[in-house]
Amino acid sequence: MGKVDPKVDEAIQTLNMKDGPTRRRLLAGTGLVSATAAASALLAACGSSPSSASSAAKGAVGNFPKTPAWQFWFVNHVTTNPFFVPTIFGLSDAAALLGIPKPKWGGSATSNPTEMVSYMKTAIAAKAAGIATTVINSSPSDTTFRTPVSQAMSAGIPVVSYNADGPIIKGKAYPGTNRLCYVGQALYLSGQQLGTRIASLAKSKGTVVIFIATPGTANIQPRSDGAASVLTPLGFTVHQQATGALTSQETTAEKAYLTGHKSIVAACAVDAGSTELLGPALASVGLAGKIPAGGFDLTPGTLTAINSGQLDFTINQDPYLQGFLPVLYLYLFNLTGGLVLPPDTDTGLTFVTKSNVGPYLKYKTTYEGSTGASKPTLVPRTGPIQNPIATTST
Repeated sequence: MGKVDPKVDEAIQTLNMKDGPTRRRLLAGTGLVSATAAASALLAACGSSPSSASSAAKGAVGNFPKTPAWQFWFVNHVTTNPFFVPTIFGLSDAAALLGIPKPKWGGSATSNPTEMVSYMKTAIAAKAAGIATTVINSSPSDTTFRTPVSQAMSAGIPVVSYNADGPIIKGKAYPGTNRLCYVGQALYLSGQQLGTRIASLAKSKGTVVIFIATPGTANIQPRSDGAASVLTPLGFTVHQQATGALTSQETTAEKAYLTGHKSIVAACAVDAGSTELLGPALASVGLAGKIPAGGFDLTPGTLTAINSGQLDFTINQDPYLQGFLPVLYLYLFNLTGGLVLPPDTDTGLTFVTKSNVGPYLKYKTTYEGSTGASKPTLVPRTGPIQNPIATTST
């Protein structure tokens, strides 16, 4: 190859050109009045010179103006639960994309509201630029989260909720706080979808057990209630069985119940940990594959259980979006001085079964809870697109 004109090389490097007709024509000068003139024109048209491009990269992200290093805080109820691994990746990726510090992550490991509120108060005292919190209070009269969220908002700190937004009684939502918006699944309706699927798979009427980590909490109790609202009128007997907030407790609880109740006609779970451990628990008592079983979320163990036939299905609520979108919404709220208000966002519902679990197992990503990846990856996609079920009520 001949020597490349310095101005051409400057244009290619500054504009980060990929190989293509324009790049090749610049290198060869083919069809152009002057390669140097063309390169200069390209640089000028993009408003870039090496110095201005460098200063733009340091001063702004994308087309946004330079902003303070806004520190957001995430308050969570089960900080070590595998369900929230994609959520943490989501909030980290959004912060990296926007050029702000990674949000702080804390709260409680055992669904303890007192610990969550304490962490939220720490965020308020630290003058957080924004707070995202789960709201797991169990009744409309419970003001556990209402007070600290109101304090934050009164102090000028924007607050959004994610994953759980307050109690849902018989399908009616009671937002537990005056937050700006909710990012997550419509939980009661997702429970109804669970119940409908279990009813369609059951071979006979009888007892259906619903395993639940922490009965009464607003992030999962509405799912159990939604499932029961479908199953009970159809003639099934629904039994709710607590498993505990820690995954180490859940296997013991599930095996103990299943050992003493082998006549059940179906088994399901309404949280990530209880679902992941349900398949192996059923297998240990000889029920795997003999009765329909399913639950929620895409932890690696759940996907493996579906692929092996221990579970029939799981429901995806997109935990990655529950981390990514709150960061984006809080950023835009701060950027615009509150002119851009964040919307309530339904993160949807998708059934994952043996027929479509393959891609979830094949590709190791940070998006859906699989292991083996530590940063965003490009996942190839082919074929028709399956639209998720909308879970927002009308």
